[in-house]
Amino acid sequence: MRVRHWDRLGNGGIDFTELGFGSAPIGNLYRAIGDGEAHDALQAAWDSGCRYFDTAPLYGLGLSENRVGDFLRGKLRDDYVISTKAGRLLKVCAPEKRTGIGKFFDTPTRQEVYDYSYDGVMRSFEASLERTGLDRFDILFVHDVDIFTHGSKEASDARIEEFMRSGYYAMLSLRDQGVIKAFGGGINEWQVCETLARRGDFDLFLLAGRYTLLEQGALESFLPLCTGRGIGIVLGGPYNSGILARGPSDDAQYNYSDAPKEVIDRVRRIDAVCARHGVRMIEAALNFPLRHPAVQSVIPGGQSVGEVRANRDILGRAIPPALWTDLKTEGLMRPDAPV
Repeated sequence: MRVRHWDRLGNGGIDFTELGFGSAPIGNLYRAIGDGEAHDALQAAWDSGCRYFDTAPLYGLGLSENRVGDFLRGKLRDDYVISTKAGRLLKVCAPEKRTGIGKFFDTPTRQEVYDYSYDGVMRSFEASLERTGLDRFDILFVHDVDIFTHGSKEASDARIEEFMRSGYYAMLSLRDQGVIKAFGGGINEWQVCETLARRGDFDLFLLAGRYTLLEQGALESFLPLCTGRGIGIVLGGPYNSGILARGPSDDAQYNYSDAPKEVIDRVRRIDAVCARHGVRMIEAALNFPLRHPAVQSVIPGGQSVGEVRANRDILGRAIPPALWTDLKTEGLMRPDAPV
């Protein structure tokens, strides 16, 4: 698998495999799986050449970090890259008050407590080290200071202020001490990423679902800013919650919810263009983001060996240039999207 070397700071940088492993699914997202099945999915990713793994306290309320750590502890530490996130502390609670009921299954009974302060970031970082059993992380992302998570722009802005006044300096300190190599944000909205990038010295952003075959609004200003500053992008959610992988059915999912009709109609038109060129839409969707110079790795979720292998099989698949041209001509892709 091809590797992209990123080194914004001149500290040796990070080698990202073009395909990373997003570990929310092995935190029992949408359905419960056993430890053995999770291990097999991780092993399939490793066998495919993947060496970048992303996790977070939220994913399975610690379960994902446990499973990723159990797997990686048997590997040489310099052979892989791992990122986790901060902004939530996990508190023991009654079962009926557990975070993520109906979204995460068969997880520890924990409740998320948002804390973007200096102390909160440090406590989260230390707890993640304990859950994984690892000695260090390469990247730390502030997690979900966005509207999608907090419900309104006002609430998002308040969380951004909390982080920039306090928690930001914890990440800066960890990076300056060499405890981590880089820090950034794991965010659902490119506009929030841009706000952070303009206010601080951020290295990387894990942008979830906002630069895909379906939507390229991040090209307006955020991605050009990243290119100019050497900020790297890890692209999560390249299938926009599945609709670009499974197709435009009436029960398709988009952005973690039922897809609205206008999204289904647009995906149906994209799918038709792909079909004319003998390309499966999922192939175009996985490979498209990697054509932008800021994107270092794309991390689709994988809960089973079959899903992990399917992603690897289509990585690097040749896409006829005429497909991109037709998508642009039909108004289904921004004309300035790098292809």
